[in-house]
Amino acid sequence: MAVAFDAILARIKDVCKRNGLLILSVLSVTIGCLLGFFLRTRRLSQQEISYFQFPGELLMRMLKMLILPLVYRTKSIPIIKSSKASSESTTRRIIIYGVQDENGSNVQNFALDITPPPEVIYKSEPGTSDGMNVLGIVIFSATMGIMLGRMGNSGVPLVSFCQCLNESVMKIVAVAVWYFPFGIVFLIAGKILEMDDPSAIGKKLGFYAITVVCGLVVHGLFILPMMYFFITKKNPIVFIRGILQALLIALATSSSSATLPITFKCLLENNHVDRRIARFVLPVGATINMDGTALYEAVAAIFIAQVNNYELDFGQIITISITATAASIGAAGIPQAGLVTMVIVLTSVGLPTDDITLIIAVDWALDRFRTMINVLGDALAAGIMAHICRKEFIKDGSFCMRSCTKATLAQSLPASCVWHTGLGAEAAALSCKCMRGWNLSPALSSQVLIGQ
Repeated sequence: MAVAFDAILARIKDVCKRNGLLILSVLSVTIGCLLGFFLRTRRLSQQEISYFQFPGELLMRMLKMLILPLVYRTKSIPIIKSSKASSESTTRRIIIYGVQDENGSNVQNFALDITPPPEVIYKSEPGTSDGMNVLGIVIFSATMGIMLGRMGNSGVPLVSFCQCLNESVMKIVAVAVWYFPFGIVFLIAGKILEMDDPSAIGKKLGFYAITVVCGLVVHGLFILPMMYFFITKKNPIVFIRGILQALLIALATSSSSATLPITFKCLLENNHVDRRIARFVLPVGATINMDGTALYEAVAAIFIAQVNNYELDFGQIITISITATAASIGAAGIPQAGLVTMVIVLTSVGLPTDDITLIIAVDWALDRFRTMINVLGDALAAGIMAHICRKEFIKDGSFCMRSCTKATLAQSLPASCVWHTGLGAEAAALSCKCMRGWNLSPALSSQVLIGQ
């Protein structure tokens, strides 16, 4: 009996350790809502509400403090790393694919969300908005990353500085994320105290959550598979079925970084993607291919604009699209990192950052769905890049990304294949001397690793 109790206690501790941030976030949202509705009966003055919101205001100021270093590290560091990690052509293809994918998700998202509710009447506020020029910082940081990647040894000192800055910023972000649960309690309670009609805001929040989920479903089940099919001419359902385990892990952990090992394993064993492609595309994709996050941030920005009856002109919509794409590139692969970069998007068009409180109540659930779309996009990107780059590997004399099976070995293979030399399957598996390095599948020999 004691042994069983110890096992249950150890299991509970393990679950709390792995999902501590999620548990605290859900508790903080619940406590904040209960506390806010309770204090509404006390009819606090505006000054008392301001004092009560102070811990939440500290959280918002902390996020605003991180805008400049976050923008720089999310733009320059991934580009520098990608320039060093592989050939220029492969890197360029992956970056172009990621950016176009995220821009496509934003266009699809605007089509879902740009039509306002019928009772909303927008007011126009022409002129400039206060705050930093986030879009200019984004362009400068990306340009700096490209130039540093091309400078070679002369740019090493500044690259080292950028990498140290990256690590220090990530540590600060980690501290800010763990302060979230405490600050969220006061932010949500304070926002409820300021609302004239909480039920109306709750209705709009429900429509917002439905819009995000619909956008993610359309993007994940239609747009991404169609891109894979038109480029590779292969069945995307078969490919997606091979990475179902990784998608479930992403849904459970809400972290694309934590899902990387499982995604890598699924691509190698189930979808037979070349090992080198997976090793390069997955880490880069986990950094720059955040299409689910880009879609979510664009929807959230438009939702906050509609709640405040703020009219967005065409230029501001384009700014939101570019900033959401740029902010999601390099976003930390940790839970709720999208809320941190959300501040950047709102600041770019002068929207109030305090209204992030409105979406925190449902963000813990939406974060899991957008993480699943991020992982799906990374895996499909690896499959697409494996198809596009296969000829380059053959020209270089590298191993072909095709895996031999018993069926294919029975067909006409090159005369240079050791299978035809009488050495047998075991010798073929060990030497793997087929033309262009065809690999034998694990069904023929357990000693063969696909793509090695």
